Amino acid sequence: METRLCPATDDAIADAVRLLQSGELVAVPTETVYGLAAHAFLPEAVLSVFAAKERPSFDPLIAHVLPTELDALCEVVDLSRLKTAARQRATALTTLWPGPLTLVLPKGEKIPDHATSGFDTVAVRSPSHPVMRALLRGLGAPVVAPSANRFGRISPTRASHVADELSGRIPLILDGGPTDHGIESTIVGVEDDGTLRLLRPGSLPVEEIKKVAGAPLRAAEGPARAPGMLASHYAPRIPLVCAPSAEETDGPVAWLVFDSDAPPDAARFGKPVAIERLGSDDRRAAQHLFAALRRLDGSGAAWILAETPRDQGGLWPALRDRLARAAATR
Repeated sequence: METRLCPATDDAIADAVRLLQSGELVAVPTETVYGLAAHAFLPEAVLSVFAAKERPSFDPLIAHVLPTELDALCEVVDLSRLKTAARQRATALTTLWPGPLTLVLPKGEKIPDHATSGFDTVAVRSPSHPVMRALLRGLGAPVVAPSANRFGRISPTRASHVADELSGRIPLILDGGPTDHGIESTIVGVEDDGTLRLLRPGSLPVEEIKKVAGAPLRAAEGPARAPGMLASHYAPRIPLVCAPSAEETDGPVAWLVFDSDAPPDAARFGKPVAIERLGSDDRRAAQHLFAALRRLDGSGAAWILAETPRDQGGLWPALRDRLARAAATR
């Protein structure tokens, strides 16, 4: 299959809509990372997402919608299954839409079981990126859109990253430039009694969610009901280890650092062949994390030594999460 990479013009978006209507896949920018979009109501199209990404069927997808009100999502979410407390909490959180917040809610009838990996809940969000919103407006239906990369690898934040991962597997990549946030959405599960669970830290800080919800976010429990919850994820091809727990590893090393000159114990591993410095600003570090990992992955190093991000609020928990999963045993 030939893959076209096109600027996200009105004509290219219209072409993308036609492809989605016919059950094809399209890579599209969101404010977080590039997504691999399929018509959410076409079961065969949803299945083709798993095939193109080599994604296991037990890892659910996120439905992306245009409306920002729960009442407009009756085909995606089954509101009748939400008790009063849960609906009030979910409604409060939708005031953060459009944006990088995903809610896990009872599944509506039109969402195929493939999209939710058989769970009776669906992950849903309303993205803010103008290209994705134009695509949804033209399609008149939601799309499922996991990150546009091979399963478990580094998420793409540029159209060229998608081409590196999926050329020959999809017909079209819409180029909307670098993504704004650089890491995936924050995922919150809304339970029957109104309990909120943080299923994945992401581009929306937990502090902002708590302020709007007026309730704490509890830790995730049970099976992975949302993307990005597997132990190993977001990984480069070469091994990544987080300092200061790094053990001796053979071969040339590359460094990923934040606001220090070098990772702890870096002197033990010799002079690096490449260094990526992300700085002390959490939003800038998140925006550039995955692109930096891709450059280090192609630097000729045998492995990456990453400084562990500071244990503070804001986006630092999401950065810690991404690097811990990137370093996990595969």
